Amino acid sequence: MKAASLRTLIFLLVLIAVNVLSAFVFFRVDLTQEKRYTLSDATRTMLETLPGDIHVDVYLTGDLPPAFKRLESAVRETLDEFQVRAGKTITYRFIDPDAITSADEKNKLIDRLQQRGLLPTNLVANEGGKRTEKLLFPGAIVSYAGKEVPVLLLKGNKTASKEEQLNQSYEGVEFQLASAIQKLTQTGENRRRVGLLYSNTQVPPSRFADLLASVQEKYDLFFVDMSKPGPISGLDALLVPKPDRPFSDDAIFKIDQYVVNGGRALFFVDGQRVDSVSNEGTYAQPLNLNLDNLFFRWGVRLNRDVVKDLYCAPIPLNVGNMGDKPNIQLLPWRFYPLLNNFGKSGNPIVRNLDMVLARFTSSLDTVQSRGIQKIPLLLTSAYTQDLKAPALISYTEARKQPDPQTYNGGPKLIACLLEGKFTSLYANQILPGDPRAAGFRSEGVPSRVLICSDGDLVINDVNYRQNQPYPLGFDRFTRTTYANKDFAMNAIDYLVDPNGVIAARTRTVTLRPLDKIRLDASRTSWQLLNLLGPLLLIGLVGAGWQVARRSRYAR
Repeated sequence: MKAASLRTLIFLLVLIAVNVLSAFVFFRVDLTQEKRYTLSDATRTMLETLPGDIHVDVYLTGDLPPAFKRLESAVRETLDEFQVRAGKTITYRFIDPDAITSADEKNKLIDRLQQRGLLPTNLVANEGGKRTEKLLFPGAIVSYAGKEVPVLLLKGNKTASKEEQLNQSYEGVEFQLASAIQKLTQTGENRRRVGLLYSNTQVPPSRFADLLASVQEKYDLFFVDMSKPGPISGLDALLVPKPDRPFSDDAIFKIDQYVVNGGRALFFVDGQRVDSVSNEGTYAQPLNLNLDNLFFRWGVRLNRDVVKDLYCAPIPLNVGNMGDKPNIQLLPWRFYPLLNNFGKSGNPIVRNLDMVLARFTSSLDTVQSRGIQKIPLLLTSAYTQDLKAPALISYTEARKQPDPQTYNGGPKLIACLLEGKFTSLYANQILPGDPRAAGFRSEGVPSRVLICSDGDLVINDVNYRQNQPYPLGFDRFTRTTYANKDFAMNAIDYLVDPNGVIAARTRTVTLRPLDKIRLDASRTSWQLLNLLGPLLLIGLVGAGWQVARRSRYAR
């Protein structure tokens, strides 16, 4: 008995020592293959240096199908990890709108969520042969210092299956929540600086309203005037949206030296100009921006063409009269390609991205450029036609039935990311006596440039009746919001800091679906195993314990 008491005492002392040690030494081990519970370095750093208390209200909970329960679990697990890193600085709660018994309070909550930007999803699912239909809000509200940011948790490519889209949402939980927290807690000291080069575009500011508002939420925005003397400096990224006037040689030199010295730049440019379209037709004219030599040195050629794609968005057209009223129908407009091909790079800019809407887009070609890696980001479908400018464009094109055999141009490159050490366009051209020789650099430090051959991709429509801009990517004809803004903001985030919170978009969680046919066939067997298995196991352990006890004390 003394030996048994001693063993018990030693066991209790070990437990006490482990608990005391755990108060000073903390560690967690992620044993999953995809490291799904391991936060990115940038997210951990941000959480450990939060300036104040963060609260998160999650509205994805309640009686949900298993697939959505999995997404809810991912949100809960991610917030738990956030709390581990941030301590009591982060608090959260899950709210089920369906649990509110008062109809008035429930309607007020739904209205408030919609006003904040969380739109409901009508869920129709079949689980185990049972059809379920429910209105839910797959989103959250992140609050800090009296400010709020809505977070959409159901994200992904809508052309994928429901299971794949939910898995893409699962993969993006950390990025969505961390990005919202970063947006709220950034101060003037740690906010990055983005410059907007506006001097070469005649597009009115209202058409850039949503893009500029989104940029200003995360960055300090500055307007760059190329007519002023001096180099481009002090910027983390330079945004060049839809220029329609040629750049001067002095402006080209400034952009060249900005990139060579490590500056990051995003170009949304057109290879042709389409002023207006009529039923009779108008010509898309070649557009010369004086950027060809610079782009060619970087490894990209902007073509003077218009790409037609069978995979496209519709526009409303009058196809005749119905009685005394015009018969207006939505017809495919092959000059508005829907970009759903993101290459095979898996770059965080386009990973799990939804479709992007393009308008009158040109194509890009890549050429050899020493030290530059070229990463395709946006491509058309394989069913394309390539019209060299000047090209006739008329609305009657939409009324014609296309011949798929003639759309054999293959995928066309629309957006390309360039990474590496850029060589100056003016290398071996600047003489010592040249005024530009001071500070000139012929070969630079590693940098990043993104070139997109569609300037309209970052332009929003305007509701002129209410004098308000539509969200970027919103198609007023189909009432669909495409991922144009997500693409533009992801691109800026990546160019500014590829190892920042944007790195969380590279998380991969393998989808391992069950064989539903075999599962239905053996449902009863598995249910009996789950019901009787634990009871049988407990019984065996108890019987073994009794046998061991009797054999010990019988002696």
